[in-house]
Amino acid sequence: MTIISLWLPIIASAVVVFIGGSVVWMAMPWHKTEWKKTPDEEAVRAALKGTEPGMYTVPNCKDMAAMKEPEMQQKFVEGPQAFITVVPSAMPAMGGKLVMMFVYNLVVAIVCAYFVSRTLAPGADYLAVFRVAGAVAFVAYGMAYVQESIWFGRKWSSTAMSFLDALIYAVLTGGVFGWLA
Repeated sequence: MTIISLWLPIIASAVVVFIGGSVVWMAMPWHKTEWKKTPDEEAVRAALKGTEPGMYTVPNCKDMAAMKEPEMQQKFVEGPQAFITVVPSAMPAMGGKLVMMFVYNLVVAIVCAYFVSRTLAPGADYLAVFRVAGAVAFVAYGMAYVQESIWFGRKWSSTAMSFLDALIYAVLTGGVFGWLA
């Protein structure tokens, strides 16, 4: 079994996961409560106006030496602490993001195909293929969020919801690979 011989499950699983992800984000309720409005959104918008797109921290501490300064320590104690991502100002353009998500789904499917092709013989049964492709897909779609919770304050409940998404995507990917490989 080669990666090239798995072209059909690669394409099909990317399409199925893309559709599944669309259903998860548009119809399922679990992500609707993740993002909150700031107490004074207009003041926050005004404070960030003119900020170049990029990633910012508040308070910003460039090195460990600065962390020892009493003024910097006080900023952390008083709060707030924030990790802010500023994106370019414009109406949100979903087209490019959807294309990037589909490409990501293809990359995950190619990685799944690699593991299936390296660990299983041609003609492997459905469940064996499902297990390998599903496990790889779960890791690819879900595990990075743990680091976000550890280091950047992402709510653990949000990470758990992302694990649910990853499980759905893994079942879809494993199912398609098991069926078509």
